[in-house]
Amino acid sequence: MHTLAMPTIADVETWYAARNWRVFEFQRQCWAAYAAGQSGLIHAPTGAGKTLAAWIAALLQSRGADEPLRVLWITPMRALAADTAAGLQQASDALGAGWSVELRTGDTGSAARARQRRQMPQALVTTPESLSLLLSYADLIPQFTGLHAVIIDEWHELLGSKRGVQTELCLSRLRALAPSLRTWGLSATLGNLEQAARVLVGVDRTAQIVAGVSPKHTVIETLLPPAIQRFPWAGHLGLPQLPQVIEALNAACSSLVFTNTRAQAERWFDAIGAALPDWPIGLHHGSLDAGMRRDVEAGIKTGALRAVVATSSLDLGVDFTPVDQVIQIGGPKGVARLLQRAGRSGHQPGQTSRIVCVPTMALELAEFAAARRAAGAGLIEARTPLRHCLDVLAQHVVTLALTSSLSADQLRAEINGTHAYHGLGDAEWAWVLDFVMRGGSALAAYPQYRKVVERDGLLHVDDATLARRHRMAVGTIVSDSMMRVSYQRGASLGSVEESFVARLKPGDGFFFAGRRVALVRVRDMVAYVKPATGSSVIPRWMGGRMPLSSELAGVVRELLAEGDHTDAASPELTALQPLLSVQRRWSALPEPGLLLVERMRSREGHHWFVYPMAGRHVHEGLSALLAYRLAQRAPLTCSFSVNDYGFELLARTLPDLDADGLRALLSTDRLEHDLPASINASEMAKRRFREIARIAGLVFDGYPGSGGKTVKQIQASSGLIYDVLARYDPDNRLTAQALREALEQQLDYQRLRDSLQQMQSEQIRLIDVDRLTPLGFPLWADRLNQHRVSSEGVSERVARMLEELEAAAQSEPAATSTTRRRRVSSRA
Repeated sequence: MHTLAMPTIADVETWYAARNWRVFEFQRQCWAAYAAGQSGLIHAPTGAGKTLAAWIAALLQSRGADEPLRVLWITPMRALAADTAAGLQQASDALGAGWSVELRTGDTGSAARARQRRQMPQALVTTPESLSLLLSYADLIPQFTGLHAVIIDEWHELLGSKRGVQTELCLSRLRALAPSLRTWGLSATLGNLEQAARVLVGVDRTAQIVAGVSPKHTVIETLLPPAIQRFPWAGHLGLPQLPQVIEALNAACSSLVFTNTRAQAERWFDAIGAALPDWPIGLHHGSLDAGMRRDVEAGIKTGALRAVVATSSLDLGVDFTPVDQVIQIGGPKGVARLLQRAGRSGHQPGQTSRIVCVPTMALELAEFAAARRAAGAGLIEARTPLRHCLDVLAQHVVTLALTSSLSADQLRAEINGTHAYHGLGDAEWAWVLDFVMRGGSALAAYPQYRKVVERDGLLHVDDATLARRHRMAVGTIVSDSMMRVSYQRGASLGSVEESFVARLKPGDGFFFAGRRVALVRVRDMVAYVKPATGSSVIPRWMGGRMPLSSELAGVVRELLAEGDHTDAASPELTALQPLLSVQRRWSALPEPGLLLVERMRSREGHHWFVYPMAGRHVHEGLSALLAYRLAQRAPLTCSFSVNDYGFELLARTLPDLDADGLRALLSTDRLEHDLPASINASEMAKRRFREIARIAGLVFDGYPGSGGKTVKQIQASSGLIYDVLARYDPDNRLTAQALREALEQQLDYQRLRDSLQQMQSEQIRLIDVDRLTPLGFPLWADRLNQHRVSSEGVSERVARMLEELEAAAQSEPAATSTTRRRRVSSRA
């Protein structure tokens, strides 16, 4: 026997004192709640000690190395698992708990997997996907019956996603196996704490919310451009700010430079490397080779790298104590995201976090000022949990059927305790069972869709091939097919989307992983490259444009409505005054309770510039909806562009509506019909169905080493199935889910509806303008860039328009400028 004495709180205090730490009161609260068998959510700023609060709570109940599996630690990112396991093992050893901590992820080797099948360690660090896979093996079930706790790191990153739903389902299975199981989540920067805690512990259980230390002090600064563009254009990634960024980098020993997209990260890494050729710098984003990412992470920790350019791949979890400052390139789009990134510096209790914001266009100055105010007021975005995702549920049913240990009624009772499926109707449950057993009415003739059988009252998967395929496809992470990028002699650089490589010819150059390379050939889903010089393009990964959050948008409106800013509290708004002054003179500024609409005529036709300030996704839906409803009144061909602040409609002619007429067009009446009709929703749903089909097991990506299916093959397979279901099974619940998700996730349907309802009570101010205003100009320029409306180069045309507008702004007397517009308003 190797039973050791249980660690005590006195042991913890001694260990803390040796490291010059102190025990926080919220950590003591967590240890007491855990000892009492309670579950809950620990909410504290990044670097405040959440990990040790949860882990030491478990260690204080340890009995030594002979114990079975006691703790599952779930991390949302496989890249964090090794660091997490090392940190947990260090604490266990220091306190003499005797526990062993091991990893179980997709990177775990076969020898370790085999050893864990025989005997689990006392603590296992894993991911939602790997945990789901473990639960598919009948011989592992006994090892979970003695589980004391599941601890979920970065719960806010899982909440509101299908990975979060998958985690809820795994927890429901574990609670059935270990009824006294504790569930604890760790979270920072989350607005809906009570709801997040309820989702975490299950609908029938009580959740404790343990609040961490007082909000961490975060310094939010902005690098103000030497000159403010009164007519900004979002086309240059912020690189004109490079000299000031270099100055900021020189002022700190180590920095993390965050960008919002991978393409932007590649470009800034190249620019900083050229400006600081002697500096050791790194690049980190999700498409780079895992080994390269690990090297960069190690370089940050040891201080070997002075700067690292990264995307959200470094937002979470890893302890970067040496980092002095964080630099954010571009608007944060959300308060939580900005605070999460700021917390990468000063990543220790009591330390100040510092983030330096760099605008890529002038209007982002207002975002930074709004983020500072919102953070100070505690306005943090909520993460809305998902409900009734039948694709994830179908996958889970097959996963548990692989164990041949559950009846359909037992399984339903388990999932009914989750937030995601609480109150699931009888018809929906019957449909899911029919889907996994027969493939549904339209696919019943095809044996590959008959995965589950019911025998002796239990669910089984009898086909070994189907079982193997299912285990290979477990999970909800679905992305476009990726193609590995490797040098001819074997060194891997990472991966890019197949659609990007498909546009290249051998010899074409592109910039990737901080290197200029040229395509040599493509073979077996690998793009072989060689070093290159000269001009290169940058891959543009899908999904990089994040919308402005409603919390941040609301504060931006408030700031713009407050008038002149010349005080030190808002240096960004003070710097933005030249732009705001022209906007006021030529039109007006958006403000709470008012919808601003500008109308203009040009050689192109009639323009409407509408500024709901509701974020890019909502504006995409609103612009399409407005164009559709106008077209129902009279034939109309319309083009539009959107950004986070508003949208532009352009047509040969647009009706001369008053405020009440426009308000009628912005009604929620028939929204369920008009919005899908306005955006070709069936095509959007078909694209969304690709993800649903892969999660639900309708399509299979291929076996490892076989090259996998190409994105075209997957599209063809899922598209064919969608067409069959739409034609022969019109009530199919997965196609209905595809439409719902397309509206919710691509157009932010609920926020769009809320915006329309708000507009009904707002004053609508229509202003006829003679020329593009500072708010309208970026929408006009973005449309040119998207549609290439003439043979004249976009940059040349934008530059010429800039000259004309600047000349008008400088020459027009402010006192007479109000005569150049006509204002028509409605009352609230």
